[in-house]
Amino acid sequence: MAGMQKKNIADICVKGKKVLVRVDFNVPQDKKTGEITDDKRIKAALPTIKTLLANGAALILTSHLGRPKGVDPKFSLAPVAERLSELLGQKVIMAKDTLGEDAKAKAADLKAGQILLLENIRFDPKEKKNDPAFARELASLADVYVNDAFGSAHRAHASTAGVANYLPAVSGLLIQKELEVMGQALQNPKRPFVAILGGAKVSDKIGVIQNLIQKVDTLIIGGGMAYTFAVARGGKVGKSLLEEDKVELAKEILQAAEAKGVKLLLPVDTMAGHDFAADTESEVVDTMNIPDDMEGLDIGPETIKQFCEAVKDAKTVVWNGPMGVFEFAKFAVGTQAVAKAVADSGAVSIIGGGDSAAAIEQLGFADKVTHISTGGGASLEFLEGKTLPGVACLDDKNPRTIMAAGNWKMNQGVPKQAEKLIGDLQAELKGEENSEVVLGVPFTALAKALDTVAGTDIRIAAQNCHFADKGAYTGEVSPEWLARMGVKYVILGHSERREYFAETDETVNQKIKACRHWGLRPILCCGETLAEREAQQTFTKIGHQIKAALAGVPESDLHFLTVAYEPIWAIGTGKTATDAQAEEVCAFIRDEVAKLYSRETADNLRILYGGSVNAANAAGLFGQKDIDGGLVGGASLKAADFAVIAKSAK
Repeated sequence: MAGMQKKNIADICVKGKKVLVRVDFNVPQDKKTGEITDDKRIKAALPTIKTLLANGAALILTSHLGRPKGVDPKFSLAPVAERLSELLGQKVIMAKDTLGEDAKAKAADLKAGQILLLENIRFDPKEKKNDPAFARELASLADVYVNDAFGSAHRAHASTAGVANYLPAVSGLLIQKELEVMGQALQNPKRPFVAILGGAKVSDKIGVIQNLIQKVDTLIIGGGMAYTFAVARGGKVGKSLLEEDKVELAKEILQAAEAKGVKLLLPVDTMAGHDFAADTESEVVDTMNIPDDMEGLDIGPETIKQFCEAVKDAKTVVWNGPMGVFEFAKFAVGTQAVAKAVADSGAVSIIGGGDSAAAIEQLGFADKVTHISTGGGASLEFLEGKTLPGVACLDDKNPRTIMAAGNWKMNQGVPKQAEKLIGDLQAELKGEENSEVVLGVPFTALAKALDTVAGTDIRIAAQNCHFADKGAYTGEVSPEWLARMGVKYVILGHSERREYFAETDETVNQKIKACRHWGLRPILCCGETLAEREAQQTFTKIGHQIKAALAGVPESDLHFLTVAYEPIWAIGTGKTATDAQAEEVCAFIRDEVAKLYSRETADNLRILYGGSVNAANAAGLFGQKDIDGGLVGGASLKAADFAVIAKSAK
């Protein structure tokens, strides 16, 4: 499960360190007085804050509040600092700015056991742009990054994802709980598994519906989106909310549920009104025949009975979205009835935030459900099966998770070709979570590749870059450009580039440093020619390459580095090193890194083998003690073959 694969604060030592913690302090406030009207989000962060303090850390907290356009005093986090001080029983230092002189000075002076709260991170527009320079500056305040803002984990912003390119990154206890509880429900649910989806539009929950149909025993659909399904079944819905362009999709979903053997429950009767108003006259009507002058505003009594009956025997329940116009008391009956049924069911129950959570809390059922999610949009995307940027950026528990890195070279450079190959690969890899998949695509296809893999676990690499940010280097691409595009990895020192373009160890070294400056993660290639191997110069050559490439590279940057051993004599020749030959050199590389830095750093370094890796030999190579995956050429251009390689994890 996603939560189990990522490190959390229990996996790191923070004693004597400054820890940057992204929290979700986006609390509701009185519009006139600015007083906090609900501090649940502040309280939700307390377990992580207290644990880090108890373990000897100094904390730098950052959060957004509202949607400010530039610096706006009414969105200041000062009231939050005051409330947090009260809850902790200790002073929370408040910075006067987000990342200015005051914030930096106070962060520099911070001592173990102290807490600094930075001003609203969204006062700076570079936050939402995930500006790599802004992320680097934010990361420079601390030694470790902790993300505990699940409500913002679906956003790829500087404070939720970008800083993880510069600091060791782990989750807080809140995100850990969200991932574990929801991950368990989706991947290994106790059955019967019932999902209840409500809300206004089918379009808002297409992905969720399609994902849950593959997992649940019963799917209940209420709220405004139920009327689109009624029309799909031949019904008339009067003035009810209807997405005409989604009727065909609703038909496809009904067919998919039937084919999968999923029981799909829709409203059979509806509480309809003449107007969308709290006091409109209303009556119960047949959902399939709502009068032309009326609109559905809540589920009816018979539907309530059927929905609650389905929930009663459930062992796992996931609920996201109201059954009617919950903000009107007269039409909150269905939502309230479902809330009570979920609370009384005794099932593992997960409430997806928003009106569903409000109903549970208003009725006093909060302590009778298993989990109320703190992230509306994030929980929705998680239920949809998407990868959340604020989670994907965190360090794996196993720093040497198998990596299958495909290098397309001068192939698939037309965006449509790249899109198709990635789509085919995604289909082949569905459900695969044991390895990290990286695709090194031509520059011309980078933008399309990045768009295509959004929301998935696949990462995109550039095949090379220059070491300068700008200048008269015709045809070159800078690390800054790649970072601003959202590229994560860069292949450097590839043997073909060393041979054909006279790249040297010194230029590779410059590129590594430039890439790290912009938060990119280098895949450093090294390898020997056939003549050098036959002359027994393999270790001399590779030892020199490693030392030269890493000259002046700080040990902290090895956390973001991958090394790929690719014997030149095995690239494109059909020859490949034996398992023993590949293991011998990869072990040597690890020992060289240990001499340069430390044994711990070397043991945590991911080392790949590259050189005619294919579907037939990948498992044997990846099974070696010091080989953590492969840099794959031709086989990465065939989705089925590359999927086999990616699944060859230890």
